[in-house]
Amino acid sequence: MQKFSTLKSIPAYLPIVNIDTDMIIPKQFLKTIKRTGLGKNLFFEMRYDDKGKEINEFVLNKTPFNKSKILIAGKNFGCGSSREHAPWALLDFGITCVISSSFADIFHNNCFKNGILPIILNDDKIKELSEYANRKEEIFVDLNEEKVIYGNNEVRFKVDPFKKKCLLEGLDDIALSLNKSKKIESFEKDLKSQKPWIFND
Repeated sequence: MQKFSTLKSIPAYLPIVNIDTDMIIPKQFLKTIKRTGLGKNLFFEMRYDDKGKEINEFVLNKTPFNKSKILIAGKNFGCGSSREHAPWALLDFGITCVISSSFADIFHNNCFKNGILPIILNDDKIKELSEYANRKEEIFVDLNEEKVIYGNNEVRFKVDPFKKKCLLEGLDDIALSLNKSKKIESFEKDLKSQKPWIFND
C-alpha cells in the first residue's frame, strides 16, 4: 500500500448525497480480484452513455478534474454494499482523498485499508472547498498535521491515531501481519515444542 502524507490537487466536486458503492463501481465489474483496471469503470453509469461514450457534462470527464486526486462529495458517501472494489476503483482512477460530511462506516474503514484518506468536514467547509473546485484551484491536504489548506484558510480534521499511522507508513492488513512475523514464528516454535502432535502429518 502506498504511503499517504501530503497531497495537493484541484479537487473534483460531486454534490450528490447517498452515493452508494454500486454507483461507485457497478456490480458487473466485481468479477475481478485485482485492484488495478477498475478506474476506467469508476462511476460508470454517470460517466458513460448507453453506447459507452463519455458524457461530457460529468465532472470526472472534464479537464482538469479527470486528473483530480481529491474528490469532494455529498453526505453519506459509500453507502450500500460493503464491496472493497469501491475504494479500489477510486484509487485506480487516481483519487487518494475523499472529503465529505459523512461516510458509510464500512466504506470509511475500507478506504484506510487501501491507502485512501477519507476526511469528514461540516457542510459549511464542504461548500467553501467546493468553490476551489469551481475555480479550478488547488487545495492542500496534510495528514500529519490533520488539516486542509485552501487559499489563506485552513480547516482541521480528525483521524483515528492507529489508522493515521497505517496511512503514513503504508501499512495494510497484510503488512501489519508481516510486522509480527517474528512473534508468529516464535509462537509456532513454542507450540511445536509443547504440542508436537499438532504438527504431525
